[in-house]
Parts: sequence; C-alpha cells; structure tokens
Amino acid sequence: MKKYKIAVIPGDGVGKEVMREGLKVLNEIARLHGGLCFETDHYDWGCEYYLKHGRMMAEDGLDILRGYDAILLGAVGFPGVPDHISLRDLLLRIRQGFDQYINLRPVKLLPGIECPVKNKGPEDIDMVFVRENTEGEYAGVGGFVRQGTAEETAIQTSVFTRKNTERVMDYAFKLARQRGKKLTSITKSNAMNYSMVFWDRVFRELSERYPDIETRSFHVDAAAMYMVQNPEDFDVVVASNLFGDILTDLGAALQGGLGFAAGANLNPEGKYPSMFEPVHGSAPNIAGRGISNPIAMIWTVKLMLDFLGREREGTAIMDAVTEVLKYKEKLTPDLGGKGTTSGVGDMICSALAAALR
Repeated sequence: MKKYKIAVIPGDGVGKEVMREGLKVLNEIARLHGGLCFETDHYDWGCEYYLKHGRMMAEDGLDILRGYDAILLGAVGFPGVPDHISLRDLLLRIRQGFDQYINLRPVKLLPGIECPVKNKGPEDIDMVFVRENTEGEYAGVGGFVRQGTAEETAIQTSVFTRKNTERVMDYAFKLARQRGKKLTSITKSNAMNYSMVFWDRVFRELSERYPDIETRSFHVDAAAMYMVQNPEDFDVVVASNLFGDILTDLGAALQGGLGFAAGANLNPEGKYPSMFEPVHGSAPNIAGRGISNPIAMIWTVKLMLDFLGREREGTAIMDAVTEVLKYKEKLTPDLGGKGTTSGVGDMICSALAAALR
C-alpha cells in the first residue's frame, strides 16, 4: 500500500465546494486502484480564519505543513478582507516559505468546449506556462513614504536573482524538450531596462545549453495579442511572476474560462511540499449555490498526482473529464448546463473506472 499525506486547505467561498469534489475524485482513484491511500488533514485557514484570529493561517503554519507530501488549496478571498492580505499572508507565505519557485499552469482546450476565438479548436490551444513564483514583481520589497500628505509615495521593487531566474528557465527548457521543443520567453526589456534586460540576457545564455530547443522572445503586450491571434504557435512559455499571472488568465479564457484553470506551485527538488490550487478565486457571488465548476480543482488533483509520480492516475482523471464534457446538459451553468458541482464530480468519478482500465 502506497500512502500519501495531503494537507487540505479548502479556503473560502467556492473553494470549499470544489475541494469536496477534488477529494471525491482522489478517493475514488484510491478505491479503484486498491494499492493507494491518501491521508488528508484539513485546515480551516483563509479569510474567515483571519476575521476570527487576525491572521490568515496559524502562526506555525509552515511547520505544520512541512511534513506533508503535498498541499491542496481550494481558493482564498472574501469581502471585507483586503486582497493583498489574503494573497500575501497565506498563498505567498507558503509559496515563498517552501521555495515553490515554479508555478505551472496548463492552458489546454478540451474537446467539446467552445473557444472564444473563432475557428480555433483543441488542436490550436495546448500550451503550458512556467511562471516564476517566489520573487520578481511579487517579492514584496517596498514601502510607503510620507503617508497622508500630498507627497505620499509608494515604492514597489522587483527582485530578480540569477540563481532563481536560471533555475526557472532551466525547468522551462527541460519541459520544452519533453513537449514540442519550442520555448517562448516573455519580456518587456524595452521599458524595464534592468530587470527585463537581465531576464533576456539569462534566457540567451541558457539557450546556448539547449541548442535543440527553438526559442523566441516577445514583449508581454505583443504576446497577449499573439495568444489571441495565433495561439497554436505557443507551446511552453516562461515568464516572470507578474507577466505570467496576467497571461495565464488570458490563457484561461482561451481554454473556456476559469473553471478549467488548474495550477501547481512546485518545489521541484522535493525539499518542501508543493501546493496545488485552481486559480478561479473564491467567487463569493455564487458561493453556496452548488453551481461552481469543479473541473479546475479536479484538474489540479491531476497535476498533484503527476508530480507525485502517479501519471497513469492523472491521465485517467483527464480522460474521465473529457468523457463527462460530452454531456453538456449535466454540466454546470458556466458551461451551458443545468448541473451542479457535486453532480459533475459524481459523473467524473463514474467515468474513472473505464479510464483506469
């Protein structure tokens, strides 16, 4: 029996609802396999926890999480709690504290889902973003000066280290070698004359180590345009924290919406646990109605299984999701159906048996 210890943080809003479906699928995988066991511990950290305790997670939260094989996160955010607190005091604290320097975001249009760009289908939308995840524009360096006066000044400093930039790009090159051998770097070096000039230089240096990889570099604004015009030209994309954050939401639109946006925060060496989360947010406007799309969460479970070395089970999840997408009337309202969150989870579980044969 292979056993994995998973820390579960459902978070806020629809995070709790989609987490139930993600765990339902995970437990069904274990039941069908017979030789797998997923032990889960739940933590009620998030915005509601903040409103009660004045912090987003337990003070010794990183020590608590350190011993797990992986972390599953639902969503974070709630009216009344500023976004910079909910993000920085939970998500970024874990990402930076556990050196989860890779944010992996698949952008893939599944069969049966309509792309908002005309004449584009699943064969055109299949890319993966490697986003720097611990420093860059989100390093948190800066401050306020002369607050409350007409001279008030806000300073936000980006941080790019060679060590981190190299290892992020190296990960992207290796991933490109596994896929289509095409890698796109996102920059803005015409305007950002230090950080992005440095980024470009490191990218050129690493390109020499991977002569078999076709490389190109786009300014972030041009890349946004090209992703709409010619999404089929993108395979693996490497980007800084901010640029990757923005372009992956555009990618989510290309693949059918945030209900398909899965994400992984990876410490590739396994020194610390990695964290897996859908990136659709807590959606308080529909929380509690049972209509949120759980596929992003279930796809996120697939990413976790892949990282844990259970690729066969991860592939089975995507096969089951693809099968369920054929039954449009039973899908959630964002996909034009009349189904429920739990109903979609149940269908995917039912389809898993055939997918695992």
